[in-house]
Amino acid sequence: MKKVDYIIVGFGLSGLHFAKKLIDENKSFVVFDDNSENASLVAGGIFNPVILKRFNLAWNADLLLTHAKEVYESLERLLGVKFLHSKPIYRRFNSVEEQNDWFSASDQSQLSKFLNTDLKKSIPYIQSEFSFGEVNKTGYLDTVLLIKSFKNYLQQQGNFIEEAFNYNELNSAKNSYKDFTFNKIVFCEGNGLSLNPFFNDLPLVGNKGEYVTIKCEGLNLEEMLKFSLFLIPLGNDLYKVGATYNRQFKDREPSTSAKKQILIKLDKVLELPYEVVHQEAGIRPTTKDRRALIGRHSEIKNFYVNNGYGSRGILLAPSAAKWLFNFIEYQQELPKEIDIARFN
Repeated sequence: MKKVDYIIVGFGLSGLHFAKKLIDENKSFVVFDDNSENASLVAGGIFNPVILKRFNLAWNADLLLTHAKEVYESLERLLGVKFLHSKPIYRRFNSVEEQNDWFSASDQSQLSKFLNTDLKKSIPYIQSEFSFGEVNKTGYLDTVLLIKSFKNYLQQQGNFIEEAFNYNELNSAKNSYKDFTFNKIVFCEGNGLSLNPFFNDLPLVGNKGEYVTIKCEGLNLEEMLKFSLFLIPLGNDLYKVGATYNRQFKDREPSTSAKKQILIKLDKVLELPYEVVHQEAGIRPTTKDRRALIGRHSEIKNFYVNNGYGSRGILLAPSAAKWLFNFIEYQQELPKEIDIARFN
């Protein structure tokens, strides 16, 4: 039997960042993952502290953003790969009222450093009767490159086993799983949590999101654009467009209805021809109160969960890993907003 401090189940953004935290703290661990939950792999990859529908800050935005950048830059150094790209978002205004709301929001001290009051009059080949507002301190994270690079690193270290986790082989009395004994186990399974017999009572809601990737020559857009969707430049005339939100889904496969929904919205603003070169879908793990699910099992005291990030995983995951680690190792209280104890 091989003894480890931790077993991590799942390797989306939540499992990845908890593994990084364990490396930083010199804890031994093994990750089990079979790529069955791919929401992180198909995520848009945007890190953005501002809710652009209402022009207000996301929960704990300043703290999350500062820590997230530190951790992603640390991962880049560890892996020798560049996957974090700082670039602004241009928010397309739909009315004079929205422009006025932008100026009102930018007067608030907590928002002033994010919202540029110098509006951009127009963007070539993007239809708009009104201006565009620039959001600063935002960017794009290549989640596919990050996850694959870190997975390869962990495989080389012997810390990653690519297989489905079998709950029937987990012995909570002996703290053992197959050939491993462990001190703690952390479940980071995304929407797969619904199949977890230890935490499937938590109110996780699957939300299917889909993106298309288009090739559009001549657009030459380097910044991200937010209209009713996001348009994210990937380089080489490729742009990722989305995403949809659907809680009433039958499967996790890309759908023609979502593709049609995206292209109808895109055609209203993009004034150049394009071709669709790819479509992808994933199931976001969301909650009704829009807060993560982090904490300890009510009865099995060394079983933990780290989940429910919704569409904010890129910003939230680094801090969530720190909070959970400090909760486990140093008994520091979790933020009450994300502690699963709120459902007890």
